[in-house]
Order: sequence, then structure tokens, then C-alpha cells
Amino acid sequence: MTIANSWQAVIDEQSLLPYFSDLSSDIQKQRAEGIAVFPQEKDVFNAFGFFELSETKVVILGQDPYHGIDNGICQAHGLAFSVPKGIKVPPSLVNMYKELETDIDVFSTPSHGNLTTWAQQGVLLLNTVLTVQQGKAHSHAKLGWETFTDAIINTINEQHEGCVFILWGAHAQKKGKQIDTAKHCVLKGPHPSPLSAYRGFFGCQHFSKANAWLNQQGKTTIDWSLPPSS
Repeated sequence: MTIANSWQAVIDEQSLLPYFSDLSSDIQKQRAEGIAVFPQEKDVFNAFGFFELSETKVVILGQDPYHGIDNGICQAHGLAFSVPKGIKVPPSLVNMYKELETDIDVFSTPSHGNLTTWAQQGVLLLNTVLTVQQGKAHSHAKLGWETFTDAIINTINEQHEGCVFILWGAHAQKKGKQIDTAKHCVLKGPHPSPLSAYRGFFGCQHFSKANAWLNQQGKTTIDWSLPPSS
């Protein structure tokens, strides 16, 4: 995946800072020691390869990459909530599909969990932490990624306008507390995980609300439908 130029500039700027050097060294050391780190190195910045910063329409903020293997395939591929085709759809994404079925008339639940077609339309599927050890959720929390993703969010907030930020759960909402609501639309609600989806995620209509707001800004809306099969 080739990173878009404007995002590469942000990454390059962050790479000059001490925290990023320490972060990169820690991850490289783990990989060198044979520790399985997900996603694969080539996919770590996958979310930044589909469009330029100025083309960002929606940011959906996740927390931690998936840390398992299914059918011999790494679940994580650098897009929050998304998995490669051929892998069982994770529970949170199952619930996102349930909400989409009721919120978007043309949506039909696919047999896969690959959300690449959303990314191709300007949806930044951003995890707070971009890597994780296999089988160890949150194992790379506090390693430095939070500082990096803060920089990404702040850059969008400051250098762009007319973006929809979808913040599910307390963690995402805290992460996005500095977003300028005079310039951007912020949609908040419970996380789609099975533990919290019934506390208000179902019925939130965030997908249609995002499109309604984009339409008001004179922007092309997101086609949330996905290819039906793997």
C-alpha cells in the first residue's frame, strides 16, 4: 500500500519526534525476536493509502487492532473494524451491519467483513493504537501510538473542515474531545460491541446522519453498501 502524500507528510513529521523513534524501535525489536505483531508491517498504515487528507469525509475511530488469526489469515489489516475477506465477521462488525440494515435502505449484510470500499470513498478507519501482539489485546497500548493518532486527529481538525467524526464508546469520545464542532460534525454513541450495543448503539442512525451532514456541506455522500460475497 502506497501512503497518500499528505498523510505521508504527517507521518514523516511525527517520525522525527523521540516518541515515534522509541515506538518504532520497540515494534521492530519485537518482530525481530519472533513475536507476532499484527497487522503485518506492510499494513500498519493501510488506512492512509486510499485518499489525501483533504479528501477525508468520515473518521470512524476504533481502539485496538484485532489480535487473532482465522483460517491462517491475520484478522487485522490496518483498517479499524475491518477484516480481510475469508475471515469470520467479528462481533462488533456484526452489530454494525445490523444497524446498517435498519439505517440504510440499500444496505444488505455481506458474507465478509472487508470495509475497503468505505476507505476508497474517504472514510478513515482509524484505530487509536495501530499494532498489537498476537493474542494479547491492548499489548501495544501506551507504547506511543496514542500520541501519533492524536496528531492525526488534530491535523484533520485543524487543516480540514466538513468532516464527520463517528465516536463510539467512552474511549473514542475522550480521544475526540478537542474536535472543533463549528467545523466538523461529531456523532457520539455506545460502542457496537456485544457488551454495549443494546445501550443505544442500535438505532443511533449514525450512517444516515453522516450522509445527511455531508450532503448539507455539498459533499458526495458515502455508499455504505458492500460487495455481497467473499
